[in-house]
Amino acid sequence: MAMEAHEIEALIRSAFPDAGITITDLAGDGNHFAAEVVDESFRGQNRVQQQRAVYAALQGRMDGPAGALHALALTTKAPD
Repeated sequence: MAMEAHEIEALIRSAFPDAGITITDLAGDGNHFAAEVVDESFRGQNRVQQQRAVYAALQGRMDGPAGALHALALTTKAPD
């Protein structure tokens, strides 16, 4: 079952309520998205730590072949 951009944003926003979040459907199929998440909580964390936190916010939606979200190109950073 495919996801919609607003569903992905809502999951991420629940963990990062003050973040700047941009979700782009890359293929128009509800399975391949890009997300940019800019949040102050990322300051001092390396990229792996930042991305793990975002994946955790997705609550297993990317887990295994039956996951609702097939691919997510993720960019994370602290605000400039």
